[in-house]
Amino acid sequence: QVQFAESGGGLVQPGGCLRLSCVSARAVLDYYMIGWFRQAPGKAREAVAGISLAENNRYYGDSVKGRFTISRDNAKNTVYLQMNSLKPEDPAVYYCATTMIPDGQNWFFNSWGQGTQVTVSS
Repeated sequence: QVQFAESGGGLVQPGGCLRLSCVSARAVLDYYMIGWFRQAPGKAREAVAGISLAENNRYYGDSVKGRFTISRDNAKNTVYLQMNSLKPEDPAVYYCATTMIPDGQNWFFNSWGQGTQVTVSS
């Protein structure tokens, strides 16, 4: 059952920014953690960011630390991913999903939406 709808992707120049939105069909506080991952053609799925809804702790993949910020708006049932300083290696389809990081290192995702395409090109 799809629980999330991602949007906000598009074409941006290197160094530019985008803000992705993930609207949840349920209250975001119903979840322990919601996160973003990305999938580029021919590449492995890569964890991007996660936010724990009760503690408001944030987690980031190494390749996006310092550039991307995850946040949420409980009233709008929405989780955002602000992406700054976009690089040529960032293009992918970005998905949001329920997320777990049980050992602090390995990320697990479930119930993602249709994704939103991010393209970085000059």
